[in-house]
Amino acid sequence: MPRLHMHVTDAAEAPLRVALRELRGKLEIPDHFPPTAQAEADSAARAPRILAADGAVATEHTLEDATELPLFTLDPPGSLDLDQAMFLSRRPGGGYRVHYAIADVASFVTPGGALDAEAHHRVTTLYFPDERVPLHPHVLSEGAASLLPDRDRPAVLWQLDLDADGALTAASVRRALVRSRAKLDYAGVQRILDDGTAEEPLALLREIGLLREKREVDRGAISLNVPEQEIVERDGCYTLEYRAPLPAYGWNAQISLLTGMAAAELMLASGTGILRTLPTAPDGSVARLRLTARALGVDWPHHTSYAALIRTLDPRRPAHAAFLQECTALLRGAGYTVFDGTAPQASEAVHAAVAAPYAHATAPLRRLADRYTSELCLAASAGVEPAEWVRSALPALPREMETGTRCANLVERSCLDLVEAALLRDRVGEVFEALVVEIEEKDPTHGTVHLYDPAVIGTVEAAPEGPALPLGRRIPVRLAEAEPGRRPVRFTPA
Repeated sequence: MPRLHMHVTDAAEAPLRVALRELRGKLEIPDHFPPTAQAEADSAARAPRILAADGAVATEHTLEDATELPLFTLDPPGSLDLDQAMFLSRRPGGGYRVHYAIADVASFVTPGGALDAEAHHRVTTLYFPDERVPLHPHVLSEGAASLLPDRDRPAVLWQLDLDADGALTAASVRRALVRSRAKLDYAGVQRILDDGTAEEPLALLREIGLLREKREVDRGAISLNVPEQEIVERDGCYTLEYRAPLPAYGWNAQISLLTGMAAAELMLASGTGILRTLPTAPDGSVARLRLTARALGVDWPHHTSYAALIRTLDPRRPAHAAFLQECTALLRGAGYTVFDGTAPQASEAVHAAVAAPYAHATAPLRRLADRYTSELCLAASAGVEPAEWVRSALPALPREMETGTRCANLVERSCLDLVEAALLRDRVGEVFEALVVEIEEKDPTHGTVHLYDPAVIGTVEAAPEGPALPLGRRIPVRLAEAEPGRRPVRFTPA
């Protein structure tokens, strides 16, 4: 069946655009920055502050010049809020060196100012199909603070040394002036890595990434290669597709993960920090997943661990994709743990999916906590106390980040609901092939189905007196409701 596209124009009557605007109003999403915050951003973009390792304004020195490093960024096409840039090299005698530059947001945001207050209110960048609601004004997030190519930028520059097996042997971080040489995207990088034409700094992304993935397996970490339900815009039209991440995406994520783990260890050693933590899944969760795997026809040998099983699954197979979606239930409950003076116990410091202590450290343009992680790590690496403005903000950060994360998740799901309903609103009554991926425990006639063309996830409700939905099986379903802006799509068994 041909895919129906939802045309989005600038016309006020365009239904999806109107619904998205109404959604932002309903969720009280700000549509502009307060004038005082915007003025601060404009001023900082022209003249960023020079800070010392302890976060205080430096008056007697300038930034170390590290512009000789041929850094590159790797992001989705069209991205302008570039938080990270890297340069990878071999170390004399064996092993690797990772230079990883992070946007130095603190150089542009004055503690206690209007821009700082607005960032604490927003917490995170929010992504809508038609626009991005940034954590910081565009003049910073897509301009003066972004690691755009061929422009000098203040940065928090990590140096991470690895041995020949990819294990971290030394980590340090300092402030420096950097200059990215190239803005790369995942598809282009994957192509030149696959055809063998990549130069060594980029070829090392795969080499180091594979070594780090092996270490991830060895420590029992959980890495879900879940196909994402993605809103795609083509020629002014939106549609939905499932996207399995490219290997290059995973290798890039390993560099970010490596930095987050190094940041956590630095902060734990110093006694002051903010960690991203996740408790171990509650008893019975894995047992329930085994039942789901059996229903979906996923072969799970009894001697195979959960972490080992998920690495064998192919997200392109419908049953495997559905099972991977169900596996995300074990990753719920993540939060932030703050400490100042006494590091938490090992069991309280670990992120269960990473299987090690971990911190959000690499996206300060888009996530509030990362700015504070940078400051804490700079101070710890230099052997000095962090600034008071950093310490005083720590107690409130977990609550602020939790609120922001909930808002971001709600925005993502609400946007998908809107686009799904917009795609299908003229097809009520049509029958689709769908895979039953979940049934409710209290009422097995209700559940969740995945359509694969278009890539829609919706609820399915059978008659109360009808048979239970067949978990893991394809069934024909009839579209019962699709009203953009009012309720998610709903199906009934056909």
